[in-house]
Amino acid sequence: MPADLLATPDLLRSVFRRHAAGVAVITARGEAGPVGFTATSLTSVSAEPPLLSFGVGTGASSWPAIATADHVGVHILGEHQQELAGTFARSGADRFGPPTVWREGPEGVPVLDGVVAWLVGRVVARVPAGDHRIVLAEVVHGDPSGTGRPLLYHQGRFQRLRD
Repeated sequence: MPADLLATPDLLRSVFRRHAAGVAVITARGEAGPVGFTATSLTSVSAEPPLLSFGVGTGASSWPAIATADHVGVHILGEHQQELAGTFARSGADRFGPPTVWREGPEGVPVLDGVVAWLVGRVVARVPAGDHRIVLAEVVHGDPSGTGRPLLYHQGRFQRLRD
């Protein structure tokens, strides 16, 4: 078998760079204040009951809060929010300082303003998956009424939909 087809972390990253994904920000209330990170691993799992999932690295700065949070916020970013996506993706960034606009939402979860849609979910499981955890959450609140088109992530960059 050619070396370029052997399963490696680089192969996985290379293949998934070609997979366009929606961009979300996951938030939670931590002991020292709000935490959050940019995620492209968001998935709708079940409609009945309404379940979603996302992956988070156990080495991520947000993981300690996510590991113990009862509820999480899930925010679908619009194409006008590339800067916000970058802020929540950048290590060491002041993610909830200006210019980020947010408020305390249902269940005390930080809710970002100006997003296309948001959900609050009750965490029901954290499943070990390599150096990550897959978090399953049951949706308990949400608002799909934001405007705009979704932000995408493809080939290592934030992108816009094309008609």
